[in-house]
Amino acid sequence: MHMNHPHSSSGSEALPENPVLVRLWRGGFVESQHRGAWCLVDSSGAVMESSGEVEHLTFVRSCIKSLQALPLIEEGAASALDFSEEELCLALASHNAEACHTGTVGGLLSRLDLSVDDLQCGPHDPGDKEVRAILASEEVQPTSLHNNCSGKHAGFLALSRHLGVPTEEYLKPDGVVQSLVRSSIAEMCDLEPASLSGGIDGCSAPTYRLPLRGLAQAFARIVDPSGLSSIRRAACEEMTAAVAKHPILIAGSRGRLCTELSRVTAGRIFPKIGAEGVYALGDRSTGRALALKVEDGGRRGLHAIVVELLIRFEFLSEPEGRALTSWRGQEIKNYAGLSVGKTEVML
Repeated sequence: MHMNHPHSSSGSEALPENPVLVRLWRGGFVESQHRGAWCLVDSSGAVMESSGEVEHLTFVRSCIKSLQALPLIEEGAASALDFSEEELCLALASHNAEACHTGTVGGLLSRLDLSVDDLQCGPHDPGDKEVRAILASEEVQPTSLHNNCSGKHAGFLALSRHLGVPTEEYLKPDGVVQSLVRSSIAEMCDLEPASLSGGIDGCSAPTYRLPLRGLAQAFARIVDPSGLSSIRRAACEEMTAAVAKHPILIAGSRGRLCTELSRVTAGRIFPKIGAEGVYALGDRSTGRALALKVEDGGRRGLHAIVVELLIRFEFLSEPEGRALTSWRGQEIKNYAGLSVGKTEVML
């Protein structure tokens, strides 16, 4: 496996010339635009439609948390350690650090006879503004428990405990835990584990570069695991069922598209955002899946593209589409509430 040093130039390469996916208008003129690529696959992983360079290797960041969690289930750790659906959800989550998130992760760590000090993800401010305000008012500093990846890391620690390997080595790129994780990612994307190149994520876990086509294929397999081994099929079914029942745990109760997509569709859509403008989702009813990357890494255009793609390809019913109208961002208003422009998705 090739892991570039963060400051190395050896892995540098130009981004592809992707098309403009979103334009923002003001006063009848285009003010800004976002380029990117997207890929729609069917339940077999075959490309149905796409735009941009979908074979270009892209850091997929937190989009692959479900793939990273497969060994937790497949190696028997989740079962042996009596993981609840809520705890499994947090292993897949990029959470807002609301009480339901930090409480669940903290409870799991206690049950493993571990503490927040065993989490190697590092602290960052909670994603939820109300939680941030509470911590500020109480003059409390955020801990690693508030990191949006703390549930994933607790899952890695649980797997370490179950396999009898030192918990302090759970992020070692070539260690037991991350080797299992790397193999799961590669298998779901039809790649060789040794071919995966990557770096270190914001939470200090190894992260990988995948083609958008491969990412979409993996999500198609998660939502339609009928062609997988019985063990992997059961693991995928456990994950999608857990998120369907607990959509708030995958992201948060406020301002999170992943939670809204799962909630509005009653768990039919299995979604996951990644940092730097990456998104992937699958439809449990059809087995189709989408993966996309906004080139500039911003979320402003990302949410609008996701919802427009879902509407265009009929992932959503009309009532579901209406329920997600606010995420399309079609009208731009200023601070006084005046309509000053529009967001145009170019599909």
